[in-house]
Amino acid sequence: MKGIRISTRYAKSLLILSTEKGKVDEVYTDMELIAGVVAENRELKILLQSPVIKPDTKMRVLNAIFNGKVSEMTAMFVELLTRKGRESMLGEIAASYVEQVKTYRNVITANVVSAVPLDADTRTKIAALAGKLSNGMTIEMNESIDPELIGGFVLQVGDHRYDASVSGEIKSLKREFEKNPYVPVL
Repeated sequence: MKGIRISTRYAKSLLILSTEKGKVDEVYTDMELIAGVVAENRELKILLQSPVIKPDTKMRVLNAIFNGKVSEMTAMFVELLTRKGRESMLGEIAASYVEQVKTYRNVITANVVSAVPLDADTRTKIAALAGKLSNGMTIEMNESIDPELIGGFVLQVGDHRYDASVSGEIKSLKREFEKNPYVPVL
């Protein structure tokens, strides 16, 4: 809980600063890059969380990775985090910033999991359904494939979940049969 609060506060401060400087898009791109790199690289995550490694060594590694790839504002922010001993939360702060910018821009992510790749017509229908579930917010769709669904799709928009999959129907029927109070008399 404490980590979430800290990452949210740092991300909010960076959003306010980037808004004042008119560099929200630039910092947004940088934070997407940083969040992705930290999430995908286990060794970097371990390095950032290690209390044994000195902050100046961590800063040199971060500079080597991100030098020339991020804006000056982002580089200064990463340096500030390192000086304050919050470099272990860099990935969470970056991800929180991305989410806060999406909220600021009234954008919501819709995750669609389907059994097979979606065609254009189905994608359009799912986007319309996601639009209804999002209360008029702009939709950003992420698609993934899970053959275990057998058929259909599962749509997650914020707190709303719409399960139109065959495996979901099978699970629902199984629960209904388990609740059936009927006992045959022989």
